[in-house]
Amino acid sequence: MTEQHPDLADEQAYIDRAYDCLDRSRREAWKLRGLTEPGLGGTFQARYERDVFDEALLKRLSELELGDDALVFGRIDRRTESPDGVEEFHIGRLAVADENREPVVVDWRAPVAEPFYRATGKDPMGLLRRRHFAVHGQKLLGIEDELFGAEHLGIGSDGTLAGDGAIRGYSTLIAALERGRTGQLGDIVATIQAEQDLIIRSPQAGVLVVQGGPGTGKTVVALHRAAYLLYTYRFPLEDQGVLVIGPNRVFLRYIERVLPSLGEAGVELVVLGDLVPDVSWGGEDSEVAARVKGDIRMADVIAKAITDRERALREDLVVPFRTGFLRLRAEESARIVRNARRRYRRHNAARKFVESEVWAALAATSRIGDVTPDAVRDEVRQNDDVRAALERMWPVLTAPQLLHDLYGSKALLRLAGSPWLSAEEYESLHRERSQNIYDISWSDADAALLDEARALLGPRLVKGKADDADEIRTYGHIVVDEVQDLTPMELRAVARRSLNGSMTIVGDLAQATGALAPDDWEAVLEHLPTQKGNRVVGLSIGYRIPGLIMEMATRVMMAATPTLRAPSSVREGGVAPLVCRSQPGELARTVGTAVRDLVAEVGNGNVAVVAADSMVDAVANMLEDEGIDHGRATRAGLSASVTLVPVSVAKGLELDGVVVVEPARIVGEQAQGMRALYVALTRSTKRLTVVHAEELPAPMRD
Repeated sequence: MTEQHPDLADEQAYIDRAYDCLDRSRREAWKLRGLTEPGLGGTFQARYERDVFDEALLKRLSELELGDDALVFGRIDRRTESPDGVEEFHIGRLAVADENREPVVVDWRAPVAEPFYRATGKDPMGLLRRRHFAVHGQKLLGIEDELFGAEHLGIGSDGTLAGDGAIRGYSTLIAALERGRTGQLGDIVATIQAEQDLIIRSPQAGVLVVQGGPGTGKTVVALHRAAYLLYTYRFPLEDQGVLVIGPNRVFLRYIERVLPSLGEAGVELVVLGDLVPDVSWGGEDSEVAARVKGDIRMADVIAKAITDRERALREDLVVPFRTGFLRLRAEESARIVRNARRRYRRHNAARKFVESEVWAALAATSRIGDVTPDAVRDEVRQNDDVRAALERMWPVLTAPQLLHDLYGSKALLRLAGSPWLSAEEYESLHRERSQNIYDISWSDADAALLDEARALLGPRLVKGKADDADEIRTYGHIVVDEVQDLTPMELRAVARRSLNGSMTIVGDLAQATGALAPDDWEAVLEHLPTQKGNRVVGLSIGYRIPGLIMEMATRVMMAATPTLRAPSSVREGGVAPLVCRSQPGELARTVGTAVRDLVAEVGNGNVAVVAADSMVDAVANMLEDEGIDHGRATRAGLSASVTLVPVSVAKGLELDGVVVVEPARIVGEQAQGMRALYVALTRSTKRLTVVHAEELPAPMRD
């Protein structure tokens, strides 16, 4: 790639024209919107149609706002039957046409753009040339050409054969990788490689598992796949919805601009807790309780806890009625409960049936002539004994009420849990009941249990009818990142949201740090939809992490997961990790020096200080004592030039420089300590420094 390329001026002129066409499209869209604003009256249908039209225009206008993102990043020349034998297509972020509706830029997701990402020397897909642009905004900085055909043998400008395993647009890719981090993940639309594109354009149906080591781009591949599916299957996916589930809010802030930069702003980005309404978070669990709450056995425990609340009366219910009494016998109440369980799949939906059966059973015992169940209902439903009997037989419950009652009673826990859990396990769930259920702070592990209970209980009843707003929403496609850390119960909550079994789940078994870390993908897939099948694909090339850093990290990975293979790094060499041993009482000074050195080395890039969660406050004090301004990832994401990152939220992030403090503490405190250390060591794109006073873990010693 060189600024002296003979076509540089012509291509710059073409890019300028593309931006002019984009500006014209934007102006036309604003004019159309202006036509819908006057005349706010009319029929309901007319107002509705104006609103729909206006919403579509606003969406189009948001797509046309690129900011600093490049509109055009490449070109393909392919063989054709036309007289000159060649047709050209410029590939870009979105489709742009001229005043005659002729294409100027082809959307990267369009079928005609596929060879830009997939053509090889062995299979050129009809291409004569693939051209990569190095672009900053509207300015073209350089051009890199790859030529195809027998006379070229697919030789790229870097001298490598453009075969199945080669890097596409090598110089452009490396330039993009060397760019400083901004604190937010950017798209890779200009540098997508063949193995990544194959995943992005995979068929929608079924569960697609993407296994990828650190730096392989699995997160951006999954997000680009969501954008591709929305483009290809706009109807019905836009109405069905696309859901992206991330591991924590730091991660969501980090990835939040990727899809909008690709023209898709309507995708929901959530953590699992966001799917459970009307509760507050912040509670903490013991290690035993967290493990138990994630175990698949809890599905049976919760189902049993609900069944335990569906109870026959201990003794007959006798109710004054007019000049006599009505009686509901205990054995009759048991029959009603059995029938309700048999007829209804969800608990709350059966309450109306139970009530009607109770009124009928009471009416049948009247001795004062024909008494209808409706008459009984109208006269006795406010009776305290009747209300208490109905609440005993079949209470209407919300998920928080059910779990609050369950956790607050060792007797209920033993009753629900003893068939599946040991005494230590079900007793670990016990906690004192709160005076007000709305004051409870639920733990992250409770989210899946609340969701399980919500699914089994069904919507609350409002005036005797199910509240539709309380139904669990489903989505046409679901993306899950860092899926290896989801527990079986959390995977059930994800599967519950799938409308048709279409999912993209990405992760790395070597980075599984939860207490219930899976050993293989089958352990994950058994809890996800199966109706459309599943397939597991791998990303084998690491783009982000320099080879020398990956070499140290791989030694740690092999100690943690010896059966897995680390990705091969595109960026061989680089600067070797620096290991700094601190003298007793000098840890703060050593950390401060390491951070200042990295800040100087990465220039305008960003630096993270990664430490065990228990050390975060202490390390924050060290940085303050050393006069280093810094932010905390859990409060402000990666917006500061120096950010303190607990190792528990480091997964998925990338930074120019990383200081890992006390690896031994990370290994000792995390449930999967060696894997957590592997995560910490693989966050850097340029420089890595390890600071320690304690002995290093064995795989890191020379």
